[in-house]
This record gives sequence, structure tokens and C-alpha cells, in this order.
Amino acid sequence: MASGVGSPEVSGVGTPVASGVGGRPLLRMLGPAFVAAIAYVDPGNFATNVSGGATEGYSLVWIVVAASGAAALIQFLAGRLGLATGRDLCTLVREQGRPWQVAMMWVQAELVCMATDLAEIVGGAVALNLLFGLQPALGGLLVVGLSYAVTALADRRQVRFERLMALALGGVLVAFVAACVLAKVRVGAVATGLVPSASDIDKTYLTLAIAIVGATVMPHAIYVHSALTARLHGTARGVAAHGQRTDVGLAMTLAALGNLVLLGVAAALLHGRSGFSGDVTLADAHHAFTGASPLLGLVFLVALLLSGLAASGVGTYAGQVVMRGLLRRSVPTVLRRGLTALPGLVVLCVGMEPTKALVASQVVLSFGIPFALVPLIRFVRRVDLMGDWAVGRVTVLAASGCAAVIVALNCLLLVQIL
Repeated sequence: MASGVGSPEVSGVGTPVASGVGGRPLLRMLGPAFVAAIAYVDPGNFATNVSGGATEGYSLVWIVVAASGAAALIQFLAGRLGLATGRDLCTLVREQGRPWQVAMMWVQAELVCMATDLAEIVGGAVALNLLFGLQPALGGLLVVGLSYAVTALADRRQVRFERLMALALGGVLVAFVAACVLAKVRVGAVATGLVPSASDIDKTYLTLAIAIVGATVMPHAIYVHSALTARLHGTARGVAAHGQRTDVGLAMTLAALGNLVLLGVAAALLHGRSGFSGDVTLADAHHAFTGASPLLGLVFLVALLLSGLAASGVGTYAGQVVMRGLLRRSVPTVLRRGLTALPGLVVLCVGMEPTKALVASQVVLSFGIPFALVPLIRFVRRVDLMGDWAVGRVTVLAASGCAAVIVALNCLLLVQIL
């Protein structure tokens, strides 16, 4: 059997958790979903939620909730795949697929990793520019360097990597809660957006909705999550099942609340205000937040920087997972870091408006979701592959419905663009 990323002999990140682990077996199951959750509060989410709240008010709340629910289901399936097989999704595609399928999967997965890294680098550079006045290109290089250190940690010790990402997620969410309090967001106002209205839907609304889906149901997080749980293969069935549900439930709930808070803050402070009726940049949002409360503006930038650094490390790790799994090749981390960082650095060097680039990158990610989701659904339903871990018909139908809706939204956007 070929080895994949996440298996001890390939990645060197530790050994499976044995069924007899004493003391805190459940605690040792926590971590993989928190790494994946970093992808759900990255700078791409900042851009889409700020743009969505400023442009459409609270009307996109239902999109955030629906996308978060789909993300939780998908991450549950990705984690279960790694637990059951001891291999990640990319490795299984290589083992089970035809050569042309593997090649197509690799090409689009690399584009997904680049689009992901673009969002993280640009977001981090914007934060550094607004915090310290650093030139965007220099800020981008600094983000690349710092995130390289994060990725190197993942290569050496996976558990420490998971704990660092959980800490980063906690820091971002604390900042979000502080922002919610400072902006005086009303829960009742946010709740008005839980019911969709057909009258709101136009090209701008649809683009933002798809960007939010792309920023929430992140395809690279599927690859990473299945690789991280592969090390837990062999854990006692009851401990593994309970631990995975707890891991995914906690991490995805926190990420969903963070996105709702960010959309709510933007809607409360930007929607309908003079000067914010069109495209809203992260710099515009920072200016408005600072006007409402200098502390709110600072909290916003700190959260943006922290999310960019953490998520960039996860994105680079995803690139390693993809290459090792699909091609059985590995490149030095510094080269991998440079390849995925290139598009983001180009955007910063040519002076493209950062927020527009961020939203566009999330739309690209949305188009990459089916390439990860379809094989994932196909694998987790197979009893010969998953054994007792194979999912039931209802779960398969729910995940298939998510994939169908995403494909339909993508096609609708293409029709509107063309």
C-alpha cells in the first residue's frame, strides 16, 4: 500500500494514537479540525464578509450559516476518511483514480493552493501596511517568511502545529468578540438575514454569495484535514468517533460564529453609510471601524494579521499534502513556499486593489470545491475502503446536495458573467 501524507513513514509527524492511550485519549483527538478551521477565518473571509455586510447588509447571513453547515459536514467526512484509511484524500485519488484524473486533480489543486495563499499574503500585507506603514510588497515578503516558520513546524511535529493553529484561531475569535462588543452589533438585526429574499439577488449579490461559499467551504482544508487525521488511524473506535465529532463540532461552530460577527460588524457600521454604497476595501473598513472606535480599528487589523500568518502556513502545508499525495513527490519547504506565494506577491507588486483580489481568489476557490468534494463523497460511502466507518445514505445525500448547489451557483455566475 502506498503511503500518503499524514502517515508516519512519509511525513514524520508522529505515530497513530493507539487504542490504549491512557489519561486523555479524547483530548489527543482534538486538533485537526482546528487547523482546518483557520481556513474559515482567513483574510479571504475578512474580504468577503466585509464586502458582503457593507454592500448587502444582513441579507447574506443565511449564506454564511448555510455555508458553515456545509463546511462542518464536509470536514466531518474528510476527518473520517483519514481516520478510517490512514491515508489522505490526495493519496487515495492517486491510488484509486486513472492517470488523467490524477493529473487533472493535481493541476486544479495547485491552483487552489495558489489562490488560497494569495488571500493570506495579501491580507497579511494589508494589515502590516495599515498597522506599521510597510509597503505592500515588503509586508507580503514578511508574511511569507513568518508563515514559512509555521510550515516548518508542521514538518517537524504535527501535534505542536495543531496546537499553534488552535491558539491562533482562539486569538482571532477573541478579537472578533471584542469587535462585536465595540461595534454594538444587535443579535436581532443579524437574525433578520436568516431568511433569504429572491428580490435581493443580482450579479453583485450572487458574486458575493459565491465568494462567501468559496471562503467558507475551502477545498484545501479538505486535503489538510484528511492528512492530519490519518495519524490517528488505529485509535479505538468509540474514542475516535466521539473525538472527531467533538473536534469538528467545536472548531466549525467557532469559525461560523466568527464569520457571522465579522459580517454583522460590517453591516452595522458600513451598510447604507455615505461613501460605502459601492465596493468596500479592507482599508475603507478599517477607516470606518477606527472612526467608530480606535480600539475597534486596532482589533480588526490584529485579527487580520494573525489570520493571514496562520492561514498562510496551512495553505503551504496543503500544497505539500497535494504534491506528496498525488505525485509521490516532495520539494523543500522553502521552494514550496515560494511557488505558492508567487501570485500573491505579484498582486502586491503590480498594485492591484487588495480587496478585489481577495474576493476574486475566493470565487476561484469555489470553483475548486467540487474537485475535492466529489471524490471525497465517493470514497467515504465505500464499505470496502472505509469498513465500519462508511457513512450512510442520508449523509451521502446531504453531501451530494451541497456539491450540487455549489456547482449550480458556479454555473449561474458564469452565465451572468458571459
